[in-house]
Amino acid sequence: MATIDIKDVTKVYPNGFKAVERINLSVGQGEVMCLLGPSGCGKTTTLRMVAGLEDITEGECQIGGRRVNELLARERNVAMAFQFYALYPSLTVAENLKFPLHAEGRSHAEMDAKVRQVAKTLQLESVLGRKPAQLSEGEKQRVAVGRSIIRDPECFLFDEPLSRLDVTLREQMRGEIKEVLSGLSKATVIVTHDQLEALTMADRIAVMRAGIIEQVATPHDIFAKPANLFVAGFIGTPQMNLIPASFTGMVGGHGGFALPGGQKVLVQVDPAVGGLAAGTGVTLGIRPRNLEIMPEPVPDGLTLQVDIVEPMGAETLAHLSDGAQSMRVVCDWRVPIDEGDRLHVRFQPGYVHVFGPDEQAVRS
Repeated sequence: MATIDIKDVTKVYPNGFKAVERINLSVGQGEVMCLLGPSGCGKTTTLRMVAGLEDITEGECQIGGRRVNELLARERNVAMAFQFYALYPSLTVAENLKFPLHAEGRSHAEMDAKVRQVAKTLQLESVLGRKPAQLSEGEKQRVAVGRSIIRDPECFLFDEPLSRLDVTLREQMRGEIKEVLSGLSKATVIVTHDQLEALTMADRIAVMRAGIIEQVATPHDIFAKPANLFVAGFIGTPQMNLIPASFTGMVGGHGGFALPGGQKVLVQVDPAVGGLAAGTGVTLGIRPRNLEIMPEPVPDGLTLQVDIVEPMGAETLAHLSDGAQSMRVVCDWRVPIDEGDRLHVRFQPGYVHVFGPDEQAVRS
């Protein structure tokens, strides 16, 4: 069974630096898991421990139900695509694709058939005779991916597979890789710092920070139900508005909050918020697209001044402030907004997140 199980894994380097601390993660057969987080959070180290390129200090890694801690990389039967393509410059595309198959003792006919199959899947048929120096960046990336999937490994590991491509190629390759992986019944782990890449390619996402996994969930739940302030602020473009406030109590199922600038707001919140003591310092989270512009002030909204207007094609991003806090709102491009305007914005019901003093979501 092509699965990956990471159990209480810790990685400490000889200089004492703890890169990963007691993480637990399971990747099922046919599942695509993205490790997402900022640079230095431990996601690549985690991938390298699964691949056998880094030793595990504590804990256990299993691939296909077998403990692999003591196995060398070549003994783990995993396929890995690196951020830097690592293609053999003196070999043609066909020879690069075929290279991993030599170790499996395949016949020439079998190897040629596999090369043709992978080349067709990744649209490389027209460049099989070229060498890497004659390829575009997108073609090089497809060859690197092809060299990984041409074998029949226990699992697939991808380290920042699209980071060196421009925006257009990234969009194209996201779709191509997702389509290829959907036809393989293998556990797949993709490391990325690009949240759009993770949201579009993964079945589940593990958000990491400082060597710890903060949340593991589906792309929808990571976006709609962030577990804490870090995940809320890291996921989403533009970034979620995070507003410091003081809880004043519940009024008819709505939570009352006082903001530093003196404004007060009464918004629909999760019933669990009612368990907070009055005066508790919290953080309100609301995405810019979940703020509604109103013609006049409303109890479940705020009044702020427009500082900056950023046209974004079909939408407009406006930066607002009242001197005590800043917020962003996204609206249709046809809504007239100018710098210096005073806007009344409403918190759309059902989209307000409350994070307690421990930075965890207050949710039932």
